[in-house]
Amino acid sequence: MLDRVRAAPGRPLDATAYLDDFWPVFRTLGDGPFWKLERGQHFREPDVASWNAMIAGDWERSLVLAEEMRADIASASGPELHRVRVVEQPVTPYLQWEMQILRIRAETGERIRVLPAKSVAHLERSGERLPEVVVLGSLTMYEVLYDTTGTLSGARRIDDPELLGSCRAELSQLYEQGEDLLSYFDREISPLPPPKPGT
Repeated sequence: MLDRVRAAPGRPLDATAYLDDFWPVFRTLGDGPFWKLERGQHFREPDVASWNAMIAGDWERSLVLAEEMRADIASASGPELHRVRVVEQPVTPYLQWEMQILRIRAETGERIRVLPAKSVAHLERSGERLPEVVVLGSLTMYEVLYDTTGTLSGARRIDDPELLGSCRAELSQLYEQGEDLLSYFDREISPLPPPKPGT
């Protein structure tokens, strides 16, 4: 059903409206669950200092700034978080950077699994990648949208309960197939040399 999200009716929201809509719903989730599917391999995070350092070619500074995010990540309250991160090889500079943040998230309690792109190929037979999706329990879901540079541009809110239930079930299946983020990180990400932005 994840491959049907783009065709599903939804309410379009620009980036500000999406965040204004998302946070109140997120806070009412209680024990969750909250699901996130990340499929894209390149995004822009201009509001994150660690990302900016990576883009500037200062990998060591980027890692220091990422570690400085740990306290805020660890102290955040909310529902149980589940994330499925699809990865293509070789990993992009963005993904190598994001994995540093995901490692901290995993170490502070977020449940994150990694899937190779081939594991979702059966859902991408049309040639179109799976969408970026956030599912907030049985309340609502968002198809998160990005512009051509990979910068957040908004979302579509989808409230169809049947689609929500089917997407939660499919995300749960993908999660069970995935590898724990920390073991993946140690094997595939830790040995990599510093990324080269722009490649």
